[in-house]
Amino acid sequence: MSDNNNIIISKNLSKKYGNNLVIDNLNLTIKKGEIFGLLGPNGAGKSTIILMMLGLTEPTSGSISVAGFNSTREPLKVKRITGYLPEKIGFYNDLSAKSNLAYTAELNNIPYREIDKKVDEALEIVSLSKNKGHLVKTFSKGMKQRLGIADVLIKDPQLVIFDEPTEGLDVKIANQILKSIMDLNEQKKITFLLSSHQLNLMQKVCPRVGILSKGKLITEGTVESLGRNIFGGGKYRIELELEKVTDKLIGKIKKIDKVVDVIRAKNQLQIVCDKDVRQDISRMVTGEGVLMTRIDIKQDALEEIYLKYFKEE
Repeated sequence: MSDNNNIIISKNLSKKYGNNLVIDNLNLTIKKGEIFGLLGPNGAGKSTIILMMLGLTEPTSGSISVAGFNSTREPLKVKRITGYLPEKIGFYNDLSAKSNLAYTAELNNIPYREIDKKVDEALEIVSLSKNKGHLVKTFSKGMKQRLGIADVLIKDPQLVIFDEPTEGLDVKIANQILKSIMDLNEQKKITFLLSSHQLNLMQKVCPRVGILSKGKLITEGTVESLGRNIFGGGKYRIELELEKVTDKLIGKIKKIDKVVDVIRAKNQLQIVCDKDVRQDISRMVTGEGVLMTRIDIKQDALEEIYLKYFKEE
């Protein structure tokens, strides 16, 4: 049965290879039209989830569906509406960019009279129009990645899955790829699932993230909520070093709007908060006549979770 708000639903999804439990009771919902990040180190089970999603391997137990289609029982229906860009992209190197995309269009049963237009539109979106006649073997890795995006757009997918979309790319090219993803999400309302071990990628483009560790979904939610779910704290950590700390000062800091908690260690304070309140703190400390020797801030909900779980892998 289709769900009007969600495009991916997994229920108690598990996968074993022999005695090795690779995915452990995964319950995950991804909304239509969002960019969702699946963050986990290599070996966490991200690729296995994608394979089950596409119907390329069967769950040991539980279920997963895409746009109301059961991935195990209706894999062809899932594939018709899903574009998948693996980490290692395969193209025919001795064919041009346009010829590669035309071949993809034929495989997807796009009417012959529409192919040229579809190919040209896809190349325009990824800024490769001027290179459409060039052989793919002359393309850089970044150009191949952009061609890969064009390739998955040929069939007008509802869902696009990218596995490590910026791996091995320099910062400028990686940012171009991420901008393309955000533009397509906004303009065409395509849902994106980005699978990666790169924390920075998730922080840049994914409003909602799921953290996968050893086959288990540790937590999922908005970046702002993750720190609260795992650590019982806010989005920011402000570290403060003072000449002296008094109970009165701590009490006043706790009353500042959006401050969640204040943790003391001798003359140092760690202030957990939901927004950057450094100016409020500085004014208060100055007003109390206390010398402040250091103030730092970390927006580190994801970073703390990353370090907490990924170092165990």
